[in-house]
Amino acid sequence: MAGTDTFIFRAALHGRASIYRDIEIDPAKSLYLLAEAVVSAFDFDFDHAFGFYAGLTPAKIYKEFPRYELFADMGDADPRVLGVKKTRISQAFPEVGHTMLFLFDYGDGGISELPCVQLERRARRPAIRALSPRVAKLLRNTRTVMKMTTPTTGRALESTR
Repeated sequence: MAGTDTFIFRAALHGRASIYRDIEIDPAKSLYLLAEAVVSAFDFDFDHAFGFYAGLTPAKIYKEFPRYELFADMGDADPRVLGVKKTRISQAFPEVGHTMLFLFDYGDGGISELPCVQLERRARRPAIRALSPRVAKLLRNTRTVMKMTTPTTGRALESTR
C-alpha cells in the first residue's frame, strides 16, 4: 500500500442501508479518528463510548473477535479487546469488503435501540493530496450531497445534485 492511498468506507445505518455516508480517510490513521469521522458524518455528538465489532448482529456483537473499544484504551475492557487510539484503520480493515459494526452511545437500552453503523471498506485509491477525513458522499432520500473540506482553509464546500 502506497503512503498516499486512502480508504473509502460505506457507513450505513444498521438496518437502513438507504441512509449512508461514503467516508474517505488515510488508512494510517487510528480507529479513533475513523469513529470521529463517522459520528461527525451523521451529525451525532462525539461524546460517548464506542467500539468496532466483527459480530454483525445483536446476538454476535460481543461474542466475535476482533473487537476494538474505547474502553480498552481506558483500561476498562476484557483483555481480549483491543483499543481504538493506537490501532490503525489498515489493521482493522485489511481488505476491500471487510465489514464491521460501529456501535456508539451505549446507553441503557438494548443493542437494537442504539445507533449502529455498518462500516464496509469499499475501495482504496491514490490520494490527490493529503486529506483529513472527509465525507465523499452522503445520501438523504433521493438527493445526493457532495461535501469536501479544503485542506488549506478547512472551509466546507458543498454541492447538491
